[in-house]
Amino acid sequence: MKIAVTAKGNDLDAEVDPRFGRAAYILIVNTDTLDYEAVDNQANINALKGAGIQAATMISGKGAEVLLTGYCGPNAVKTLNAAKVKIAAEVSGIVKEAVEAFKQGKYEYTDSPNVEGHW
Repeated sequence: MKIAVTAKGNDLDAEVDPRFGRAAYILIVNTDTLDYEAVDNQANINALKGAGIQAATMISGKGAEVLLTGYCGPNAVKTLNAAKVKIAAEVSGIVKEAVEAFKQGKYEYTDSPNVEGHW
């Protein structure tokens, strides 16, 4: 399965970035092999608006079925729900550890935002 994890760096040893749309990187991780693609999210960091929608569209296009992140705003949640990408919010720690916790079923999914837009 492919999942997306927001990250402050471009590898599995990076800290989970609490922001979704404006995360420094989004890692697309294969949970079976731990192979990953680090997507530089620089274009969205400085966007005036629509960062969450753009990031949600990107991870859906990369085939991610689940998002692990800290906070996700209302527009991103709507876009992710429409794309049938499940959201596990309030995730923190190191990316590799978050992926392992996901594989062990330690996260619950949400279909509601946990922060206001433009956080």
